[in-house]
Amino acid sequence: MTSQNMPSEENAIDVDQTDSSIATNTVAANDSGANIHISADNGVDLADIFKPYFRPDANTIVCGALDDEKVAALAKAGVELVINLQPDDELSFDEASAVEQAGMHYEQLPISGAKELKQLKILAFDNVLRQHHGKKVAMHCGSGNRVGAAIALRAGWLRGRKMDTAMERGRSHGLTKLEQEVHNRLLVPR
Repeated sequence: MTSQNMPSEENAIDVDQTDSSIATNTVAANDSGANIHISADNGVDLADIFKPYFRPDANTIVCGALDDEKVAALAKAGVELVINLQPDDELSFDEASAVEQAGMHYEQLPISGAKELKQLKILAFDNVLRQHHGKKVAMHCGSGNRVGAAIALRAGWLRGRKMDTAMERGRSHGLTKLEQEVHNRLLVPR
């Protein structure tokens, strides 16, 4: 898969992001998009370190669960904020301490699954993204699926995006298994 339409000035937390943002799950090492990101990431090839890995734009990284090595890679790549959507019982180490010791800001907004995809959680998620607008952000859960769900719901509920646009934004950020649940929730007026 190759990267497409990934302008360097747009990012997932920008309210005016264009609808052409496309995710890159895996990028070939010789792809020009990969080289741009490696250069922008201080020489770190994040696509080689993270599986799954989504890069909807230059300032947004979506990935699965972290460990000490992955935290160090994010810090070296210039990430300023890590947003964790996993609850404590899914974590295998003290992620907050590791992230903060690596010099990055840490926010945890636990979403255990579909039942917690509620407007108050999405409002909290939106608040964090707005506070850190323009920063290089890594968002994660176990697989990126909950991040994608939160992005899609944010786009639909809080930004008034059409269903197709909201769902595509979610997919570009890792939405997979929760796709039907997110679709159903977007059908309900907020």
